[in-house]
Amino acid sequence: MKNKILVTGGAGYIGSHTCIALHEAGYDIVVYDNLSNSSKEAINRVSTLIGQPIEFVKGDIRDAESLKQVFSAHQFFGVIHFAGLKAVGESVAKPLLYYNNNVSGTITLLEVMASHGVKNLIFSSSATVYGDPETLPIDEKSKRSCTNPYGQSKLTVEHILEDLAVSDASWSLIALRYFNPVGAHPSGQIGEDPNDIPNNLMPYISQVAVGKLDKLNIFGNDYPTVDGTGVRDFIHVTDLAQGHVAALNYLEGQSHSEKNSVEKKPSIGFLPINLGSGKGTSVLELVSAFTVITGKNIPYQFADRRAGDIASCYASADKAKALLEWEAKLSISDVCQDTWRWQSMNPQGYNIS
Repeated sequence: MKNKILVTGGAGYIGSHTCIALHEAGYDIVVYDNLSNSSKEAINRVSTLIGQPIEFVKGDIRDAESLKQVFSAHQFFGVIHFAGLKAVGESVAKPLLYYNNNVSGTITLLEVMASHGVKNLIFSSSATVYGDPETLPIDEKSKRSCTNPYGQSKLTVEHILEDLAVSDASWSLIALRYFNPVGAHPSGQIGEDPNDIPNNLMPYISQVAVGKLDKLNIFGNDYPTVDGTGVRDFIHVTDLAQGHVAALNYLEGQSHSEKNSVEKKPSIGFLPINLGSGKGTSVLELVSAFTVITGKNIPYQFADRRAGDIASCYASADKAKALLEWEAKLSISDVCQDTWRWQSMNPQGYNIS
């Protein structure tokens, strides 16, 4: 077994898929989650899929005492930090909640990590830190600016990590900037299970397909794009999970080279890396692909553009390929197939009562 990793927010959509990838790569994991926008059922299913129980602690990242107990009980190599609120609309309505949870919670986590000598962190950042991009594809040197409190909370944490790396050279802090995670585990056992009306496009499409929702609202059909609808970089969640394993392997490689070298190398400091497919797909192209793959017709109607939405956003993933030896492998067809398998097997998501 490799090193032990604390996974905050490990019961969530990306966290649960990453737990499987970490286990398959030989890592020992402890999941810490307050279940505010996730389900314990996801952890139960991950345990079934990997064939062994996962150590789970119900706790909040803002609760320093709870975190201290977890760190005192384990020897962690590092932390993968998913825990955070993530709905753009809700962040506009409740900015204090988002800053309290996403920013203050991360500060508390970092303070507890420091007090226990754990200084390796992989942070779940977001392409929203780029705001409305000036050029495409977006690389890590692109200007950062945000159009909503959710994105601003992610960018604020990035600034905190940058300052921390400057203040103390023993930290290794990787910020993985995700583009648009979609899809589900090929088993159909775990997937995206949003509360209420989905905020993201793919679960909205699949819930229309399964009959939970009447039709899809497409916000804006007058963008300067291939068909007037917004263009995004959709990345399969299992590819994304592998990106976290690659980042962890990279951190391990750096720490091993430190141990084995005569002259101690500095830690990597703050390192931002995009995780995306590098390709743009429009909303209508995704709807069309889903219909072709599943045979399900998706009724839709156009609505006005939403405030803060941008025309096009897709990644340059060259840095991930060069440093982490990672690239997205799964196609939009795979995304549609796996999403539909999850949705049709679990029409009510994790709500199995």
